[in-house]
Amino acid sequence: MSVQVTIDLPEDVFSVLRTSPELFVQELRLAAAVTWYGAGMVSQSKAAELAGKSRHDFLQDLSRFKISPFQETTEDLAEI
Repeated sequence: MSVQVTIDLPEDVFSVLRTSPELFVQELRLAAAVTWYGAGMVSQSKAAELAGKSRHDFLQDLSRFKISPFQETTEDLAEI
């Protein structure tokens, strides 16, 4: 099941990424997924689902955003 959400944006916002509205929405979904994953709010699999990508492709996108694929901090690892 999916839910459709409508967001009102200024027309010129698509020129920011020099892209079509469809590609802009894909980037918006990916940016949200990466941000929420990086903040530890969602798992890799949920973030990939939100981004509309496979987990493998999502992990590759993390490097584009300079986000670690590992959610453990150095402090978490030191406690092990």
